Amino acid sequence: MDTKVEFLYLNEKDMIKAGVLDAGRCVDTVGEVMALLSVGDYLMGGRAHNDHGMQLIFPKKSGIVGFPKEDSRDRRFMAMPAYLGGRFHMAGEKWYGSNGRNSERGLPRSILMVTLNDVETGQPLAYMSANLLSAMRTGAMPGLAAEYLAPPEAKVLGMIGAGVVNKTSLMAIMAKIKTVEVLKIKGSSPASKTAHELAEFAKAKYPQLKEITVCADLREVVEGTDILCEGVSVEPRKWPVIDPAWIKKGCLIISSGTLGVDYGYTRDHVTKVVDNLGMYEEYINVYQEYDEEGNKLQMGIPGMDYANMILAGEIDRKEVQHLGAIVRGIEPGRTSDDEVIMISLGGMPILDVGWGHECYVKALKEGIGTKLKLWDTPYMV
Repeated sequence: MDTKVEFLYLNEKDMIKAGVLDAGRCVDTVGEVMALLSVGDYLMGGRAHNDHGMQLIFPKKSGIVGFPKEDSRDRRFMAMPAYLGGRFHMAGEKWYGSNGRNSERGLPRSILMVTLNDVETGQPLAYMSANLLSAMRTGAMPGLAAEYLAPPEAKVLGMIGAGVVNKTSLMAIMAKIKTVEVLKIKGSSPASKTAHELAEFAKAKYPQLKEITVCADLREVVEGTDILCEGVSVEPRKWPVIDPAWIKKGCLIISSGTLGVDYGYTRDHVTKVVDNLGMYEEYINVYQEYDEEGNKLQMGIPGMDYANMILAGEIDRKEVQHLGAIVRGIEPGRTSDDEVIMISLGGMPILDVGWGHECYVKALKEGIGTKLKLWDTPYMV
């Protein structure tokens, strides 16, 4: 009986060799993942199997000397376990720590790792650097949304936010929408370093772009735009707010972070799409905030708005479409050139397992990475 257990360690350079930056292939993979979600061939954490993940959130104050505190933006740890079925048939978990002060040390805000496990034995198969993996699978979802929901011959792409999420979103959208000729970018300010860096990246990588503009304000990036891609992470109630009057007929609005759009306009005039409605219903249980009179506040996440509209009886559950069902062809997606579609994307560990699986399989085939031994024979059984 062979009791030896080995797993494959993949550092960031190994992951690049294994194709983690292949945006088009990543979009195709997350499309498969969303189709599996649509038929229920997956599990995530929590009693409803739809939790985004479990966080360690530090207190703002502590009387214990040296105890970690929430004293910088996004300081937390998070575990995101999942099982993904179909041809993947693999369990895994993304684990990361995050601290807004990391930039002072020349480090990313979050440092991420993914573990992949055999579903039958539980033994580890791979332990991989996941900053690029997570960034690419996050950006791939807007690419998938654009592939299935963008208006015909979409020419103008607007980006709200100029960080990693929208950089990989740009890569994914450009891999799938070949008609885009104009790119508009709204950073934190007209002088935003990241906005100008994203513009230079786009200029070098996509010569088909005839015009690239760093916008002065939100109105400039929204008006006349065919695909509007939001990817910002900000403090509560400081998210960008869009005036419905700015929105072009037929626009596809993709929200991967936090975005404010008038509740009534969204309810009455927008085709509503999500990656996973059940996840936003769980968000309400965990994250929903209220005003002093006990009324629910908008949380800047369109999917939560949709779930709250259903709970309030304002819309029927069937009015919210699922991207996976659209991929499978059982929900219509776009039905007219003029309809405004808004899709809410929350990020799920099944995406990490799916894209991690693809990189792992390629690494095995091409001899990439380092095999590490857990044991030849377990000391205790």
